[in-house]
Amino acid sequence: MSGRADSDSPPDTRTEEAEEVEEAGHGDGAGAAGRGEQDDRGDRDDQGQDAQGAWGDQEDQGGEARRARWAATGTGAALALAGTAASLLRLTDSVPALVPVAYACGAGTCALAAVLGSRGRTRRALWLSVAGLMVMALGDQFD
Repeated sequence: MSGRADSDSPPDTRTEEAEEVEEAGHGDGAGAAGRGEQDDRGDRDDQGQDAQGAWGDQEDQGGEARRARWAATGTGAALALAGTAASLLRLTDSVPALVPVAYACGAGTCALAAVLGSRGRTRRALWLSVAGLMVMALGDQFD
């Protein structure tokens, strides 16, 4: 004896309602529809997939990937623009030369992140955006 309970209850303890539900769930559902009952499975086939198949899932994943690419591209471009503007503003001030260089390097890193994000490399684009922003913050510390 294995010590675990059976997953199915013995036939003598089943109710009539449970048997009717099991009978309605098997087959093509024509028998249940003929008796005025609806097939509660909806548009799903025997494997549990939608009537559309995997297309519904792929369209949803495609939308998520598209939004991730746009977010990575937009974030990288915005940070690159901000870093370039800060570099040009700091270049005109009397600050050490390391400050505008750090802003320019950070802006370049964020621009590279925007390019990678547009090509679908969103994780790398995220980390490059973070690294570029950290370089800009480090350059601001030298001010």
